[in-house]
Amino acid sequence: MYRDEIPPGTLYLLILKTLARSGEMHGYEIANSIQRISYDVFRLKKKKLYPALQRMLIKGWVNAKRGTTAGNRRARYYQLTAAGRKQLNMEMSQFERVIGAITRVIEAV
Repeated sequence: MYRDEIPPGTLYLLILKTLARSGEMHGYEIANSIQRISYDVFRLKKKKLYPALQRMLIKGWVNAKRGTTAGNRRARYYQLTAAGRKQLNMEMSQFERVIGAITRVIEAV
């Protein structure tokens, strides 16, 4: 059985882009947004998402604050920082470069 996985090196890109598009979100919202927009191809598991968010906090790409969800549950809300926006631009440039190279190889005659 074939499993769709987030390509290596793109998890930060997906999280940063999701936060840039939607603003402040808690982890469950981030995971759901990525799953929904990818038409259920990418399903982020807690064991991948939360360590990545923690690393992003340490790198200063996101800020986090405590809050309460609509369902009255405690959650940590993440928001992109200026450093996160800069990183998103770098991640996008690198991604576009790699995708372009892959496309050239696939389409070569």
